[in-house]
Amino acid sequence: MDEVKQLVTDIKNKNLKPIYFLMGEESYYIDKISDFIESTVLAEEERGFNQMVLYGRDVTIEDVVGNAKRYPMMAEHQVVIVKEAQDLSRTIEKLASYAENPQTSTVLVVNYKYKKIDKRKSLYKTLKKTGVVYESKKLYENQVADWIRRVLSPRKYSITPKAAQMLVEFLGTDLSKINNELEKLQIILPKGTEISPEHIETNIGISKDFNNFELRKAVGERNAIKAYRIINYFSENPKDNPMVVTVALLFNFFSQLLHLHGLNDKSPRNVASSLKINPYFVNEYISASRNYPMRKVSAVISVLREFDVKSKGVGSNSVPQGDLLKELMVQVFN
Repeated sequence: MDEVKQLVTDIKNKNLKPIYFLMGEESYYIDKISDFIESTVLAEEERGFNQMVLYGRDVTIEDVVGNAKRYPMMAEHQVVIVKEAQDLSRTIEKLASYAENPQTSTVLVVNYKYKKIDKRKSLYKTLKKTGVVYESKKLYENQVADWIRRVLSPRKYSITPKAAQMLVEFLGTDLSKINNELEKLQIILPKGTEISPEHIETNIGISKDFNNFELRKAVGERNAIKAYRIINYFSENPKDNPMVVTVALLFNFFSQLLHLHGLNDKSPRNVASSLKINPYFVNEYISASRNYPMRKVSAVISVLREFDVKSKGVGSNSVPQGDLLKELMVQVFN
């Protein structure tokens, strides 16, 4: 995020590079940087003649280079943006010759999503000398809640740990999807609001009481009544609550409990750091470790491996998801 801020600051200050090669698995920042260049570098009246958007599926590297070598008309710069440039992956190395001597009056932006170029080859090495190479890496799930808080802060919003976790559980690590939902909330809620689970439930449609986050908590507390109530809800809404996701979350939870049992230093700070969890949830994990001794944790992990296979249809094609989940709960609580 600091690298993105520096890029944005440089662009604002007109400290421009002739090539911005934006690559990586996470498309959110690629789009943000590209859109910022598109809306900032040229004045509105300059864009008609000096700004061009190309799509990788429709052009060749030769087309890109040909457009990049043009001179601007009545402007200091021209901007050429290549979207979906990953469609040019087979020939992308041909861009190296242009990168060696790029047109200084052109700002070429290459959006190379979901992939990255080979850092051992000439294109990468040349781009590092003459332009900017930004790699947008996918965040780990345990990093996303913190990202949500950092994104909301300058927008004058905050969010409770549980509400952030609900978004992560429901939307995964796709930052673009999460940002879209946050923007919807910002339209509805006044600045200064702390976004709560109730806001998420009312405006996004994620149940604050019947979700994998609450199931994990119920299992950790060995609260069988609450867990079965959630499982019944999942059984009635299988499309919104796929079993494979539930099993994966529980597997991760018990794997972390196994890790916790192996820690010599069980102070809250060390637990949060070692398990890579928000300090807000540390007590939940410590309490769960008391309810599940190491031997029981190992047994549950073994059961979850078995049900992971079943959740993917192996050996259980005719068994409804709800029945499998109930069977899983019986083995976890026994």
